[in-house]
Amino acid sequence: MQQISIFSLVMNASLVVQLVMAGLALVSVLSWALIFNKISVLRAARRHSDEFERNFWSGADLNRLYEDANRRNDSVGMERIFQSGFAEFLKLRGRTGAELSDIMDGSRRAMRAAAQRELDELDSHTSFLATVGSVSPYIGLFGTVWGIMHAFIGLGNVGQATLSTVAPGIAEALVATAIGLFAAIPAVVAYNRFATDVDRLATRFDTYMEEFSNILQRLATR
Repeated sequence: MQQISIFSLVMNASLVVQLVMAGLALVSVLSWALIFNKISVLRAARRHSDEFERNFWSGADLNRLYEDANRRNDSVGMERIFQSGFAEFLKLRGRTGAELSDIMDGSRRAMRAAAQRELDELDSHTSFLATVGSVSPYIGLFGTVWGIMHAFIGLGNVGQATLSTVAPGIAEALVATAIGLFAAIPAVVAYNRFATDVDRLATRFDTYMEEFSNILQRLATR
């Protein structure tokens, strides 16, 4: 009995099914590249936030932290929020007759804008994973339906249909669904994980902004 391999099924599939398989394979490769990149980006964001929080709460002088951030000019995450908020605080406090409420509102707006930019950067391109996760199974199913339809049309020209004549056509069509699931499942898992990680960082940013605002308010009243 002749052995049927996945490779032979793919090579013997109809052109439409082959195009579907190739498209899903390409999408899967792009998804994995994005997944590995996003893992690295989020890991670096957490590490930078941890390092900055240790420095910030160690009792370091705020002016020195601000000068160090400006000198390096590569601040990210929580440090960039601090940099934006403190810069706005210094600018508004230096104005003659500035009200405390205006100083604090301006500092908070600057920090919120910086935090939103950071979160947008961390969340960038993850919508691609959501799209892959939701669409790939249907694309694979389309390839399967087309392949089965093509197989049955071919069987119509055969005098007697047996399992050996039906099975290869059905199997090669089902490979499209398998590839669609192979592309979709990692994308969905990764998207949910990344969304959770970004939400956790957003919570940390919000908590830091509130705590830093309290510190700035005490500085403004001195």
